[in-house]
Amino acid sequence: MKALILLSLLVLLVASQPQKPLVGGGCDGCELMFAGMPQTLSWQTTIAAANESGEPLEISGTIFRADGKTPAPGVILYVYHTNAAGEYAAAPGQKPARMHGHLRGWMKTDAQGRYRFRTIRPGAYPGRTDPAHVHPVIKETDKNEYYIDEYRFADDQRLTPQERAREEKRGGSGIIQLTKQNGVWQGRRDIVLGLNIPNYR
Repeated sequence: MKALILLSLLVLLVASQPQKPLVGGGCDGCELMFAGMPQTLSWQTTIAAANESGEPLEISGTIFRADGKTPAPGVILYVYHTNAAGEYAAAPGQKPARMHGHLRGWMKTDAQGRYRFRTIRPGAYPGRTDPAHVHPVIKETDKNEYYIDEYRFADDQRLTPQERAREEKRGGSGIIQLTKQNGVWQGRRDIVLGLNIPNYR
């Protein structure tokens, strides 16, 4: 009986504690980053297979701590995007995170805070005006996962002034300039942890 009373008191005590607000204010679907995530991560990854339709794309950058100057090692960056047709197509037999499609990958920043991923340039959603984009999710060791602004491309005709004005600049601007070198689109985006992220401590 005493044990039951103590357990009840403990439950009441835990329930009465103020809950810490989620960093980023919540993120619909971000938890799917853990579905199928490899146990060992490198600072760079190749997402698209050599036979994937589309134009090759390589994006690199540095993730910095909140001061915008100090590289942040050990940060997981998860990205996913549509195929060249603008669809989140699952691979045959794919079970984890089917709604994110098969073009998804993970990186863990190195001692210099670097990351790099190679993939194909995503297609825009068919029949819609949204600019083509890559979805990024950040996971720091001591915080819940949260999203930052999508990677979008400055040369995309769908990236109108109105679309540019919608940027929240979470982690910094997600609009990147692409240049083509040896048939590969290349771009750079640096990320600042906590920048314009709600409830960031």
